[in-house]
Amino acid sequence: MKTLLAAACLLAFTTAHAAQDPEAVFNRACTACHSGQLPMAPKKGDQEAWKPRLAQGTDVLVKHVTEGFNAMPPRGLCMDCSAEDYQAVISWMSK
Repeated sequence: MKTLLAAACLLAFTTAHAAQDPEAVFNRACTACHSGQLPMAPKKGDQEAWKPRLAQGTDVLVKHVTEGFNAMPPRGLCMDCSAEDYQAVISWMSK
């Protein structure tokens, strides 16, 4: 029974994925700041601006979005986003 439970937890962990489309989340919640209106917010697709941020690791970036960081409000204006949604949006924006 313990083995089955452990396997189920592992499967759920490894198959976690964003519930929302990253582009749709960006258009709804992120574009106001990440399309060039705020100079300190890295623009979508600006790989040079994203490079030092990505170097901090995804966990740090998700924490910044969730808790707020500098001018970014808590949850980045996406109140229904999960950590997986934030990871997907960060990945999509940084390419």
